[in-house]
Amino acid sequence: MNASNVLGGPLLACSFDPLTGFFRDGCCRTDASDHGTHVVCARVTADFLAFSASRGNDLSTPRPEWRFAGLRPGDRWCLCVRRWLEALEAGVAPPVVLEATHASTLDHVPLDVLKAHAWTGRTGSTAAG
Repeated sequence: MNASNVLGGPLLACSFDPLTGFFRDGCCRTDASDHGTHVVCARVTADFLAFSASRGNDLSTPRPEWRFAGLRPGDRWCLCVRRWLEALEAGVAPPVVLEATHASTLDHVPLDVLKAHAWTGRTGSTAAG
């Protein structure tokens, strides 16, 4: 399945370690079965992780039964677009990796808002931290 990112290029992987994505393939792809719309590749921060936990989604605590080691600040993760928008409104939106953020994000967030919150570090197909 070929997908585009918010910049119009090919969708790059978000992270293989930790393995992310609705399909757990490293990419922020989606389909009709993804009710959370996990399309925003973000580099999570401590503030965002605390915010997410306060909203009932603890992403920091390991859950071995789900083969989930828990996220740490700096990890890249495919976020639900609605949760990213909630974090934006709360002032704790984590930076977005534009090349690994699915184009369908633009149905919910304008490109200029995403660019204003873009992660400016190294990106690439290795999707390493």
